[in-house]
Amino acid sequence: MKFEKILVAAYSGYTCNERPVSFQFRGREHTVDTIIDRWYQGAVRAHEPNMEYFKVKTATGETYILRYNGLFDVWSIMLPE
Repeated sequence: MKFEKILVAAYSGYTCNERPVSFQFRGREHTVDTIIDRWYQGAVRAHEPNMEYFKVKTATGETYILRYNGLFDVWSIMLPE
């Protein structure tokens, strides 16, 4: 899986960067319509950063997987293979 760093506007409620609201990818602004799925990876072992994944559907009907690295406060998007 390859990921590319992106800019994300996120909702911060109980925690910072709780969920993505919109993001910029390849020169376009995408508004998140629905979070289809959400899962976590890491944080069990000290050498693995906590990663949060979001499978999102945009307002235009496109589906993407976004990843948030809480250790470095960085969002990225999974690139199609």
